[in-house]
Amino acid sequence: MQDRTANRMLYSLKVAGPQTATSLGQRFHITAVAVRQMLGRLHEAGLVDFEDLRESVGRPKRFWHLTDAGNSQFPDNHAVLTTDILASVSAIFGNEGLERLISHREQATLDQYKIALESVETMEAKVEELAKIRSAEGYMATSERDADGNFILIENHCPICVAARSCQKLCRSELEIFQAALGPSVEVDRFEHILKGARRCAYKIKPIQRKALGRQ
Repeated sequence: MQDRTANRMLYSLKVAGPQTATSLGQRFHITAVAVRQMLGRLHEAGLVDFEDLRESVGRPKRFWHLTDAGNSQFPDNHAVLTTDILASVSAIFGNEGLERLISHREQATLDQYKIALESVETMEAKVEELAKIRSAEGYMATSERDADGNFILIENHCPICVAARSCQKLCRSELEIFQAALGPSVEVDRFEHILKGARRCAYKIKPIQRKALGRQ
């Protein structure tokens, strides 16, 4: 049971970001003392760390977060094999060959997404469906709307992170795929990026306001 709860705790820190022992206890319906004991063991294992943050009033609160080792507990799809294949393609066929490989992957993925989204009517539903597809691919994705009415696609995990670090064209590809799959009525921008040190990747999907045609 403890191992299961510890795994759920790691998952919660992965998806929801830094949290206090109290908030984790409330989430899992266990005492803060039990949570602190479990976090202590995870800390000794090098999977979590903490930062004491002072809020406007009162004592500092201790926020727990995943370490690099903690993040590595989540799957990175065949990371070494993928990286080796990309390096081999580049060595044998050059940058042009690598570009062709990435373009082929990009087109195949885009075709798959377009088929999945073509019968979805509203943009909100399209973004929700895209989040489901990405979650099935291992990205732990969710969607929401911000105060300005923009759609936000959040990916709490990157299962190709190791490969993307060695070949950042893969990340460029992801952004272009989302834009093409969702169509010209929105503008897609990535404002949080795991490869740039963020906890997650997050995309703002902004509806493009088209001016009404004036009467002739």
